Order: sequence, then structure tokens, then C-alpha cells
Amino acid sequence: MRAEFRIWHQGEQCDFAMFPPGGGAPQLMEQFPIANRQINRLMLELRQQLLSSRELSHKLFQVDFLTTQTGQALISLIYHRRLDTPWQLQAERLAKVLQAGIIGRSRKQKLVIGEDHLHEQLWVNGRTYTYRQAEQSFVQPNALVCEKMLGWAQQATAGVGGDLLELYCGLGNFTLPLSHQFDRVLATEVAKPSIALAQHNAEINQCHNIQFVRLSSEEVSEALSGSRVFRRIEEAEINLSAYDFRCVLVDPPRAGLDPATLSLVAGFEYIVYISCHLDSLTDNLATLAQTHQVEQVALFDQFPFTEHQETGVLLRRHKRTSLR
Repeated sequence: MRAEFRIWHQGEQCDFAMFPPGGGAPQLMEQFPIANRQINRLMLELRQQLLSSRELSHKLFQVDFLTTQTGQALISLIYHRRLDTPWQLQAERLAKVLQAGIIGRSRKQKLVIGEDHLHEQLWVNGRTYTYRQAEQSFVQPNALVCEKMLGWAQQATAGVGGDLLELYCGLGNFTLPLSHQFDRVLATEVAKPSIALAQHNAEINQCHNIQFVRLSSEEVSEALSGSRVFRRIEEAEINLSAYDFRCVLVDPPRAGLDPATLSLVAGFEYIVYISCHLDSLTDNLATLAQTHQVEQVALFDQFPFTEHQETGVLLRRHKRTSLR
């Protein structure tokens, strides 16, 4: 549903390009078969427009596509030059031709033709969730597989009850479907734009039992332990002591969980760990195995035709046995 390409200039020609891992000669392409049909159509149409317009192609070095299952598209054109009125006029025409939002970027400059966001709809266990997605915000690359992943997370946490703590919530991808599984949800994220999107998404989906706060995973640990007071928590009128956390969901970056966050999540009865990197997941599970056992594992091929994969793991704290 999204793809990023370098633009390779040769004389009057310009082509979409990708580079092999570890470097090497660029791979020029007109189509990108593992992307959806909409991106492939837009690639052909955009290249034709670039070849016929020097205003659009001059010093263009990157193009980003973001699309949705609802048929919307957003194209970011990134330049090594300042954008001016002639560029904007051409971009307005381009937006009409492609029927897509256009964003022009250069150093300290952003020009928006249309909207800088889209609305995606995901179908999860019989219910539709609507997500506002913005340019440069993180979204899962494969919407159909994402629906399966969200459905698995709902199924895995069925019957857990209590409240949920979510770290790295992004724009609320997991937050919205899982809010129906728990009494209340506290969702945290360090990026301010993502928090704004998540709050909007909770509102339009009428998920009223969620509170969002901008905190890093390290700050969450400090807040829950009481070792530090955060004005952001007070301003959001969040009472941490009122929560009955039984489950924590983490969806960390490729590096996985740092030692402090590992220590934090080990204090929860249930852990839902979503990972995009098997090596860091394996390392983290070796630590969590000291306190928890794996209840479920699921594999999701978010990245077709690559070695990358998304993994979901449900862990539960070891049951203590009493000596008699």
C-alpha cells in the first residue's frame, strides 16, 4: 500500500529506481509488481507527466506513494531545489490528472495540493475501522495482512479483561480494535503527530475508553514506578493509579525492546509482542522466558518477496505453584 523510490536522471529521461541491499547499481523500473495495482498505475501515469514537464522533474530525487483500500492516493515529490509558483501550477494540474493528493517537499519547505492525509478502512472481525493516515506517518505496508493481524490480536486477548497498556501505539492501528477487548486502554507514543492522528481516529470510530499520552517507553516506566512526574500526564487528566493493567501490547521498532522496557513489560500478566525483526524478537523472548511462557505465535507476511516478516506473540506470566 506504500512505496518509496529514488528518481534516476539520465539526460532527459527519469526513471523510478531502487538499490540492492548493501549498495550497487540502481535497479530501474517502470512497474513494481509487489505493490498494489493503484501504485503501479500511478507509476506509469506519473512518469509520463514527469517526462513532459521540466517544472515537475527538475532536481526531483525521490517519490513516495501512499494508497488505501478506499482508493485514495497521496504522492510526495521530494526535491533538491526550492519550489515556486510555476511548480505549484504544474502540481495542481498533476493532482487533477492523477486524482491524487500531491505534496512537494524541499529543504524547510512543504507545499500541499489537496490534503496531506488519507482515510483508510480496515475490516476486523466483522467491524470496519476508519484510520486517518498522514504523509510521513508510519502505516503498515499491507492492508489486507494488517486486517488479519488485528483480528489475531483481538482473538489472542479475548477474555483477558481488565485494562490494557499499549506502547508504540502510532496512529492507533492496534488501539482501536483492542479497545473493545478491555475496560480501558492507555496508549503511548513518542511522536506528537502520531498522537494527534490516534486521538482523531479514536474519536471518529467512537472508541471512548482510550486515553492517549505522548511518552517514550522509558518515560512510561518512570511514570508507572512513580519515580518521575510528567506534566503531559497531568494535562491529559490521566490517573495512573486508577488503571487495572492486566495486559501490555508492544510494537517496537526493529531494534526491539531496551532492557528498561523489558523489565517494565515483565510485570504484566499478559504480553502481546508485535515484531518486525525476528532477531530482536528472539533476544527479547530469551529474557521474557524467565517470567513468561509463550501461549500463541502467529506469522504475517507483511513484506512479500523479502526475508522480512511480522510476528505476533502472546505471552502469559508463569503460574506460581505453592509448596505444601
